[in-house]
Amino acid sequence: MNPNAPLRRTTAKPLFALGLAAALALASGCAKSEDEPGGKSPSAQGDGGQAVQTPGADGKTCTIDQFGGKKLDLKGATVGFSQSEKEANPFRIAETASIKAEADKRGIKLLTANAQSQFSKQISDVQDLIAKGADLLVVAPLNSDGWGPVLRAASAKKIPIVTIDRKINATACKDYVSFIGSDFTEQGKRAADQLIEATGGKGEIAILLGAPGNNVTTERTKGFEDRIKEKAPDLKVVFKQTGEFTREKGQSVTEQLIQSKPGIKAVYAENDEMGLGAMNALKGAGKKAGDVKIVTIDGTRNAVQAMVDGWISGVVESNPRFGPLAFQTLDTFTKGEKVGQDIVIKDTEYTPDNAEDGLDKAY
Repeated sequence: MNPNAPLRRTTAKPLFALGLAAALALASGCAKSEDEPGGKSPSAQGDGGQAVQTPGADGKTCTIDQFGGKKLDLKGATVGFSQSEKEANPFRIAETASIKAEADKRGIKLLTANAQSQFSKQISDVQDLIAKGADLLVVAPLNSDGWGPVLRAASAKKIPIVTIDRKINATACKDYVSFIGSDFTEQGKRAADQLIEATGGKGEIAILLGAPGNNVTTERTKGFEDRIKEKAPDLKVVFKQTGEFTREKGQSVTEQLIQSKPGIKAVYAENDEMGLGAMNALKGAGKKAGDVKIVTIDGTRNAVQAMVDGWISGVVESNPRFGPLAFQTLDTFTKGEKVGQDIVIKDTEYTPDNAEDGLDKAY
């Protein structure tokens, strides 16, 4: 995708159905798109901004025979869904709603659990979903590491797992089937492009890091820093600290930032909640909208509204509507057809020019 060009959503359901079917049919990876030199096959823009990129020439696909499971009819299956975080975060609210809505639409029995941001509870939750008879699992991991007990329990019963939003450190098509999520490195690059434009490419900047121990934080940081070095060497990162993806921690860390670096020009927050916390800290310090530029990632309605109000300069969407892709992937897989090991959901972005019009699309 072009990191400098805002991506518009379409709500045409027929286009989504045709595009997704075409993309899944290309899972064997014989085609490259003109704008994806790395060899990923074309994306299908679809309903609610969703899209899938199936693998290219690297051939990273998975079938149920390779995985070692057995074919089944998804309509008669029980699917377990493990949510990782408290649903105070709009991203998690929208993510869970999408999973539930798609299961209901397909008439599938869905078992759900929420780990309330506790990793040990999430491990227990998934083990409990297995014990309750889940035939398939959709997991939104809190952390990337530490999944051994779950993977062993699922493997013993040949239960396919699809992870969404965050990866687990395991082997695709052996320990799990597919990962469905955003290109987090690309998100970081696009956030950097927005921050460069907002600042003119000069000044001291801060990074509010996401929670440690997962690939989202690592990749969003790498993409951002690589782009800054490439395009704006006069932007200097002088402060980096985790805000743990929460508004409260984002605010407290920014309060420390204002005290230690009063001349800070901009803040890159690796999710909207931290960015909104930074905004609250700046307001509390007597700053005016635009005094310190803020760029965030997620695409929540609150962040887009803050753009309309002038407090946030750019928002890169991280699309939470995984339901259609997750269940389509499981349906295709359980029929014995190929699915991609990595499926990329396409994200739009919000700028000062389109923020007001985009409010109704934000979640």
